[in-house]
Amino acid sequence: MDKSPTSFGQRLRTARKTQRKTLTQLATAVGCATSYLCAIERGTRPAPGDELALKLEDALGLPARSLIAQARWSRSMEAGGLEVRKRVEELTAVQDAAKKLAGMLQRSDSVLGALNLDELYANGELRKLVETISPTGRTRSVAEPSPVTPLREIPLINKVAAGYPRSFTDLEYPARIADEYVRCPDITDPDAFAARVIGDSMAPTYVEGDIVVFSPAKQVKDGSDCFVRLEPDHEMTFKRVYFEGGGDPPRKIRLQPVNNFYAARTVPREVVAGLYAAAAMIRRVPG
Repeated sequence: MDKSPTSFGQRLRTARKTQRKTLTQLATAVGCATSYLCAIERGTRPAPGDELALKLEDALGLPARSLIAQARWSRSMEAGGLEVRKRVEELTAVQDAAKKLAGMLQRSDSVLGALNLDELYANGELRKLVETISPTGRTRSVAEPSPVTPLREIPLINKVAAGYPRSFTDLEYPARIADEYVRCPDITDPDAFAARVIGDSMAPTYVEGDIVVFSPAKQVKDGSDCFVRLEPDHEMTFKRVYFEGGGDPPRKIRLQPVNNFYAARTVPREVVAGLYAAAAMIRRVPG
């Protein structure tokens, strides 16, 4: 399996262009919407499930399970968040530099391809490899504390009924400018946003006054508590989501309140313009 930081979308686009297929042709071949494939290639949608990845493999004539492996890897990176993806990229860069350095040392010992390491270091090439492998020139002591990551300021959307904000940009992400901000540990997504719950449709899990932080980078799974954006009326709601009707992507999405007093609602996938998973909750201590 290719465990490079290359995203599933990038790999899919490369394979499609190599086969000289348009997005429409590929979407028709695998039975999904052209806009959905476009969003995957652009990275605005996560990698698909195994069923669709297998269809894409067949349509593009790729080796068996190659796209499935890439899709699983991409989903793992998304679930790990920005910090995990950055760390994988750093480790990959170190690995590539180490291979290149090993090649240089091997050639310097050979008669046919002798290299002057002093010259390489002087012109910066060798120094650059060494700095990539060990940026500070030393390893950090076990006793030395890790750097403290500052808490990110997360925009808190204004109070609205049932905690359903409407302040979104044209890119379907919450605006990063707000009148109020909150801070929450372990939230690294730069597009994260928060909303204050008003109402009891998600009680007792979420009660009025709670602040829920949503992360567009977090993978949405069956049973996730999500901020949902619906078209064409730009309706916003906070519900537990379940995927129904089969297919990949699923044909229907059930919006389920936690409070049994409220009825569930099932909508076609096509009307769901955005799903943003809850990543954290901030609750005041009573009293």
